[in-house]
Amino acid sequence: MKRFLIAASTGLMLAVLAACSTTSPDVVKPGDAQRLSQVEDAVVLNVRPVVVEGSQSGAGAATGAIIGGVGGASVGGSREQVIVGVVGAVVGGVVGNAVERFGTREDANEILLQMSNGQRRSIVQAKGNENFKPGDAVLLVTTGGKVRVMRAPPVQPAR
Repeated sequence: MKRFLIAASTGLMLAVLAACSTTSPDVVKPGDAQRLSQVEDAVVLNVRPVVVEGSQSGAGAATGAIIGGVGGASVGGSREQVIVGVVGAVVGGVVGNAVERFGTREDANEILLQMSNGQRRSIVQAKGNENFKPGDAVLLVTTGGKVRVMRAPPVQPAR
């Protein structure tokens, strides 16, 4: 029984750690390194804070249900063990799902851009080290189908 609880707890920790991925514009994944990206000029029209909802893969609910069911089944006599085990599994599943969802939530910005050709685009990206405000010159960088916004470097006069 103790071995099972230890294994279930380890599974929960692994699931939580696996869910801790980032969408930060300041982090580049290994597969995106040394790849040619498309770059477009734009100007920021507006920035508003948003929240990217956390994932609900089912791993949190499943792990919570296992831990709750095992914990509940270890309480009371044989008759109570079944009832408390089922209740523990249900409550554990609900709690595990909530932990996964809120643990993977991310603060982000919706950035409304005016492109150099007159089109407008909206990009939602996780908050990074750069803060944008209306009027900022930015670059829209597209790599492997993913887009990020970064501040445009100052233009140096030709020599």
